[in-house]
Amino acid sequence: MTVPCPPFALTDRAGQTRRFPTARPSLIAFIKEDCHTCNLAAPLLQAFHLAWGEAADVLVLGQSSEGNDILQDRHGFTLPFLDDSACKTSFAWDFEIVPAVYWIGADGVVKTKLEGFVREEWQALDRQIAADLDAAPAVIAWADLPDWRPGCGSKHLDPEIHDKLQAEADDSPIRARRIEIATADDIAEFMFDQGFSDGLPLIPPTAERVIRMLAGTPRAPQDIVAVVPPNMAPVTVEKIAINAVMAGCKPEYLPVVIAAVEAVCTDEFNMHGVTATTMGASPVLVVNGPIRERIGMNMRLGALGPGSRANATIGRALRLVVRNVGGAQPGGVDRSTLSNPMKFTMCFPEWEEGSPWDPLHVERGFKAEDSVVTAFAMTSGPVQIVDQESRGPDQMGGTLGLGLESMFLSKIRRMHTDALLVVCPEHVATLTSEGPYSKARLRERIQAVTTRPMREMVANEISGAGITQAMAAKMTDAQLDTPVSKFASDAYIHIVVAGSDAGKFSAAFHGWVTGPMGSISVSRKIEY
Repeated sequence: MTVPCPPFALTDRAGQTRRFPTARPSLIAFIKEDCHTCNLAAPLLQAFHLAWGEAADVLVLGQSSEGNDILQDRHGFTLPFLDDSACKTSFAWDFEIVPAVYWIGADGVVKTKLEGFVREEWQALDRQIAADLDAAPAVIAWADLPDWRPGCGSKHLDPEIHDKLQAEADDSPIRARRIEIATADDIAEFMFDQGFSDGLPLIPPTAERVIRMLAGTPRAPQDIVAVVPPNMAPVTVEKIAINAVMAGCKPEYLPVVIAAVEAVCTDEFNMHGVTATTMGASPVLVVNGPIRERIGMNMRLGALGPGSRANATIGRALRLVVRNVGGAQPGGVDRSTLSNPMKFTMCFPEWEEGSPWDPLHVERGFKAEDSVVTAFAMTSGPVQIVDQESRGPDQMGGTLGLGLESMFLSKIRRMHTDALLVVCPEHVATLTSEGPYSKARLRERIQAVTTRPMREMVANEISGAGITQAMAAKMTDAQLDTPVSKFASDAYIHIVVAGSDAGKFSAAFHGWVTGPMGSISVSRKIEY
């Protein structure tokens, strides 16, 4: 250290408080009981105290309360042996290896620092202190000591201890309000009672857990990522990290959650409308690019269901941000008639390697090597599309089209609504069994098999939905016979590949209103 060392006030075994700095030269040493090299150095520290204790302060700090007692009894210390079992002083002094020894002038600035044990270095320290104090060297049988012994990692660097200390430090990145909970309170029940939960148990967002989560992104904790509807509340990286902890994310998932928050908080996505509609819409996230493998996402067997921590918790973290920061709680702005289980979570990656087509993010203008999350506003799904009999490509494409015909209601057509079609590998194999089968061809096939004459949209005794009888009465037969496609544009049909090799079951997510009056799907590059 080239600046004065951090001050401390610690107690010894007798309960006496010792303070640093002392206005005298000081030898400060940090040791722990389960370190062989610390035990090797302990008699040397005692010898230093006996040699110079009248002219300098020799203070030894132990890193575990139980181990401190053992060390003191084992080595018969008469030197001041102080309790740093909380490791706060060790953290403040910022070393890596014990024993860590500092020879410090009366001005508080370090003259010499040693970590571990190299005999020549400790002998040089002995000579230096003796010269500085104009005293005789300590009485030590140096020839009986080994040339070198490695030190041990300081206890304050243990992950759980270090993260807690970092969270409590004056320069901690944590700025969120801290909530004190009585020791007798049940933390899980407390979080339910406070309304933080989506109805499922949460992981308590302790400061040390949030610190670990923040390590998953290079972004500064207080960077504002977005303004979250419906309350239009600014959300920082730290607040996203807190909700990611509660959702059960690992730190490496955090960049995906951040990008997802950026995507849904755009004007195009219209998260306010998605939340408030009585139709029960919710974001569905599709992840593309290298990050899928990097964080262990599941794109194969059971990709749309439980079992994958990454899939489940990333989607849940986004929902908790919208709930806890944006204020989108059921019964408030969220007025969903039935709601849907995707409001808990829905996130999955595309199996790009099993697809004959450009992956979703490349279609949307990104590079293949980019990692990207795309958010869709969906109202229902995944709805299974079953076909175990088709052998021809157009037959298979026809089945997928008919599976989409029921969106909202089969009578409703020319829809300005997104559909997200998830094609399973066996259905992909059928589509490509006679050669290349492009996404454009599949979209055309879907539109063709779902095209019906307008008269089938007219309300009747079976269903009052669709074109009213009064409107139909004003139309000519030619108008009523006009073919009408299911979707107003092929662009509303989004296609990805996922699922296991076995099983001829594809699926579809049904969208909400698409366009300026509804929600437009948004993609964001994931930075990590």
